[in-house]
Amino acid sequence: MNASEHRVAGLGAQLIDTIDNVIAGKHDVAEVAVATILSGGHLLIEDIPGVGKTLLAQVLARSIGGSFHRIQGTSDLLPGDVTGSMVPTGRLDADSMTFRPGPVFANIVVFDELNRATPRTQSALLELAEEATVNVDGVVHPLPDPFMIIATQNPIDISGTYGLGDGSLDRFRAVVTPGRAPAAAELEVLTGRRGRGMLDAVEPVASTDDLAAARRA
Repeated sequence: MNASEHRVAGLGAQLIDTIDNVIAGKHDVAEVAVATILSGGHLLIEDIPGVGKTLLAQVLARSIGGSFHRIQGTSDLLPGDVTGSMVPTGRLDADSMTFRPGPVFANIVVFDELNRATPRTQSALLELAEEATVNVDGVVHPLPDPFMIIATQNPIDISGTYGLGDGSLDRFRAVVTPGRAPAAAELEVLTGRRGRGMLDAVEPVASTDDLAAARRA
């Protein structure tokens, strides 16, 4: 293993440890999430609500000193609500419209309940996941670097969902189903040794530049 590989492995271990310090009983999910972000991919989590999906993304964002946004999938969510859109500036000249970035403009983006969004909105998200850019009115806007989507999907037997096709699933580097944590891990959350209450104590173990360099390596 050369020096560059040692640095990447060290960063990966630090990120996993940070997640483990907050999220109880999900070490295997932490490993997959870190492998996904280091490889420049996106993660899909298929499970019921309340298993720590959003918290995982928030810990990752804080660990790299990056920005975090959350999008809630609903049937009335439009592509522009995700990507951003042109809005009036209030001036009556050639620059009377300006681009207002959507919530995808962050280093770590959680899209909760992706399969509750319509196929049109799903398609907009998955296109920018592939290109790492947003195209509005013929103008290309690059997304932050690094950029990662952590999408969640309800079980397909829940009403009001739009299933993702095989082509859509290809946009994700990994798909995981965490399941409920063991009783001992849930006890750590109840007693405050793990869980959301630990989020404020998370300090960056790297910068976004460090992560971008690790991805190139």
